[in-house]
Amino acid sequence: MATVTVPANYKPSEKEPYMNPVMLEYFRQKLLHWKTDILKEADVTLHELQDEGGMQEPDIADRASAETEVALELRARDRQRKLISKIDEALERIEQGEYGYCEETGDPIGIKRLEARPVATLTVDAQERHERLERTQRDERE
Repeated sequence: MATVTVPANYKPSEKEPYMNPVMLEYFRQKLLHWKTDILKEADVTLHELQDEGGMQEPDIADRASAETEVALELRARDRQRKLISKIDEALERIEQGEYGYCEETGDPIGIKRLEARPVATLTVDAQERHERLERTQRDERE
């Protein structure tokens, strides 16, 4: 992909060609910044957990509370690990020229949706169909 410069204060618009090089670069940078922020946050958490790891709370209630906090933090880190995977997949779609298009219908996902959820792979309609189908299948199993 050729080097493209995103103008300062650029925001994608419905008035410009969909997924043009500047728009793609905008979303690529947005995804990379998001990934960097998550990794920085994870690094801070890791250091905090390591610093607290050696301290045992003398009171059983305090210890239980501390263990609960660690468990919650680890669950949040796991969600972020999965999010990083989705960010990497979105970056790969940019490289492949598939970013911004629904993987189910091939239709444009839309700028507003991608601004809100840059890792989106489905249009709103396709996502709603997918969620309805999941609910129906879940209800049938119960």
